[in-house]
Amino acid sequence: MNAMPETVPPATHAAFIPEGLRGRLRHEEPLAGHTSWRVGGPAQHFYQPADIDDIAALLRQLPQSEPVFWLGLGSNLLVRDGGLRGTVIATSGMLGGLTQLDAQTVRAEAGVPCAKVARFTAQAGLHGGEFFAGIPGTVGGALAMNAGAFGGETWSLVQSVETLDRSGARHVRNMDEYRIGYRSVSTARASADASGIVQQEWFVAATLCLTPADSGSAKARIKQFLERRNLTQPTSQPSAGSVFRNPPGDYAARLIEASRLKGVCIGKACVSEKHANFIINTGQARAADIEALMVKIAATVEQQYGIRLIPEIRIVGEP
Repeated sequence: MNAMPETVPPATHAAFIPEGLRGRLRHEEPLAGHTSWRVGGPAQHFYQPADIDDIAALLRQLPQSEPVFWLGLGSNLLVRDGGLRGTVIATSGMLGGLTQLDAQTVRAEAGVPCAKVARFTAQAGLHGGEFFAGIPGTVGGALAMNAGAFGGETWSLVQSVETLDRSGARHVRNMDEYRIGYRSVSTARASADASGIVQQEWFVAATLCLTPADSGSAKARIKQFLERRNLTQPTSQPSAGSVFRNPPGDYAARLIEASRLKGVCIGKACVSEKHANFIINTGQARAADIEALMVKIAATVEQQYGIRLIPEIRIVGEP
């Protein structure tokens, strides 16, 4: 495959003991229960924060060598069977703030499910957020990858974002501070601390700008989107959403189906018969089965059509 999986390096320090935190910290937490594929080894440290300030307090205490990984609903993600070294910050069910700021803008924290944003904005009589109903993740994940569905993309609505850096400092960033592409987001500037070390930043909230409209029409549009999704996607089976990005001028699902890969399995991981760009867990699949099937799909499509499919799924952890 074109994209190399992200492997989190082993921690090189003794276990830390945080002080003054208000969230819940667990160790060696199985991640299969926190991912939509229902696979994945344990997280060395798993933290469910009380709020954004609580995350900032955690980040200030973490050793600089500690790998940090942010987890929402666990969609668009493959955690390998060996699990993750470092600290996982779980936002789902925690960073759930969702408020209407004025006639056109809404503030959503990173842990809010995208489907909830769609319902909330429609109820408020705002148009433009209906496509969020088709994104099976949280706002934080949608911001990180410019998630989209039904022709809409997350960053088309973004007015500004709130971030935390590694030192726990909070920032407000405008859209023009990022390079936005198809399923990709990167910073157009670097934040450095007093020592000149560049700081990584993570999204913790966003302000979205929408268009006032009739609430009934927005709700009807969401209903239409969900009906289409249920007809065309394996929504009743464990998956992680679309596995590969659509190549320019084509669709990954069409190429995979044309390669006669629908229904092909490795272990208990199978290409969906309903939508070829979905891999489903039909039982007790391992992350290794899913990853091997991804490699097989990409190799077959490239061999037959000369097109290299790029994973939309993020692969993390240790074999």
